[in-house]
Amino acid sequence: MTSQPIRVAIDAMGGDYAPAEIVRGAVLAAREHHVTPLLVGPPAIVEESLKAHDTRGLSIEIVAASEVIDMGDSPTTSLRKKKDASISVTARCVKNGNAQAMVAAGSTGAAMAAALLTLGRLEGVDRPAIGVVLPSLAAPCLLLDAGANADCAPHMLLQFGRMGSVFMHNVYGVERPRVGVLNIGEELGKGNALAHAAYELLSQDPALNFIGNIEGNDLFCGNADVAVCDGFVGNVALKSVEGVSKMLMTHLKQELTAHWLTSLGAMMIKPALRSARGKVDPNEHGGALLLGVRGVCVIAHGSSNANAIVNAVRVAKHAVESDVLGKMGGRLLESAGCS
Repeated sequence: MTSQPIRVAIDAMGGDYAPAEIVRGAVLAAREHHVTPLLVGPPAIVEESLKAHDTRGLSIEIVAASEVIDMGDSPTTSLRKKKDASISVTARCVKNGNAQAMVAAGSTGAAMAAALLTLGRLEGVDRPAIGVVLPSLAAPCLLLDAGANADCAPHMLLQFGRMGSVFMHNVYGVERPRVGVLNIGEELGKGNALAHAAYELLSQDPALNFIGNIEGNDLFCGNADVAVCDGFVGNVALKSVEGVSKMLMTHLKQELTAHWLTSLGAMMIKPALRSARGKVDPNEHGGALLLGVRGVCVIAHGSSNANAIVNAVRVAKHAVESDVLGKMGGRLLESAGCS
């Protein structure tokens, strides 16, 4: 751990509610997590948003960036044309050592491309993967890839399993993380050609605690610590979970406020409801780590509010403190002969 506050570069212009919610989240994160946020964007715009907050005693810096990549822009084309885009400058802050981690809540594609092009890949990684920690009835489960790579080769899923195992061991303290292939059935031989080939590769890595195929319900029952899949399957699974969570919480709120008697009951169980909501609310989980790049990169939801940014900074800080990047690189090099 460093004696100085960890410096986290934050794209102040990324996301549906930028810059107001991003800046508010950065201020709250500086106070709650004792970090130094580097807010990246047009200085005049960022400074105007900062005026709405009490920043006395906080270490917050502004890093100038004159251009912005919008959610609808083509990531690669925009990055080539907009050399001074806020997401590119955010990644460069990590590359040049001005920050130890980056947080972005705008275009996922732009954040991934900027991190990959600027920071580069870890040795032993063909394509970085988005890792999302899902709540479960027991310990959390890491799902990867959650959307970075729609098409994957089998050896990429092996790399995802190795990265995920290191992450869960070092960040969540799981002694021997259970790694499974997300599939349509648990039985050997289930699924498509990718699942079959990935199963074979992961089962041959002696350093992995491979448990075979797992199904979608296993993600939330505590039956696995790491679930690997291609980004197409992972993103569909993730968005489905978010949709079901939102539907259930909306229906529950409607039913509990439909009658005075149920409203009274709702008041009595309000703490329990708040706790349950916190376990399934995406804003409480702080976004996803882009695993496999040479730097700590946390990608938050495009609709992130200030609370989501606070939690994204928390994830970034924890990743830096636990040296996930260094340990992951070492583990991949040790396993290079297994692939």
